[in-house]
Amino acid sequence: MVMESSVYSPNQCVFQNDEFGVWLYHANCIEFMDMVSRKYPDGRFDMIFADPPYFLSNGGITCHAGKMVKVDKGQWDKSNGPEMNHEFNMEWLLRCQKLLKPNGTILVSGTHHVIHSIGYAMQQLRMKILNDITWEKPNPPPNLSCRYFTHSTETIIWAAKNEKSKHCFNYDKIREINSGKQMKSVWTFTSPNGDEKCFGKHPTQKPICTKRGLS
Repeated sequence: MVMESSVYSPNQCVFQNDEFGVWLYHANCIEFMDMVSRKYPDGRFDMIFADPPYFLSNGGITCHAGKMVKVDKGQWDKSNGPEMNHEFNMEWLLRCQKLLKPNGTILVSGTHHVIHSIGYAMQQLRMKILNDITWEKPNPPPNLSCRYFTHSTETIIWAAKNEKSKHCFNYDKIREINSGKQMKSVWTFTSPNGDEKCFGKHPTQKPICTKRGLS
């Protein structure tokens, strides 16, 4: 759900479902995580899934619904240069690390525009990188410039809080949902379909299948 700052006040809870323990806040992520960290100095979460800015809204073009459109997801997605982009990644990842329990893990999605910075920042913070998962899209938009390979993948880096973390991996459950076979690190599924886009028009919505493999 896309929320304009003029509609919601800072740190406002805009959605709450107590049955599933879901609360959605409209907030500055750095400030909000600092606030939560002060309340839970020893960590709060077993797992964090982060979908940060990819910094790809640079005036380029893509194909959407058969039409040429600009890649402009918003001011928040515009690059400020590699140094400042990396500094931002370090800042929010550090907060996530503090919020993880000792054996907690984090998963971060991204394309080549940002994922290498994410991986390097994780190493700088002494996180333990467990896997890099490739999301392969069988129906990617064509490359209209005809000067590059069609961009058909995204990467998800899975990392533990630090080298001493004893992370949880539900091996038997994952084999069960994968027809009795070990699940590989390449996942193939389409972008979100119309049925999944039922809470507004989020510009970077991820498919539910992404989360099923992480349960």
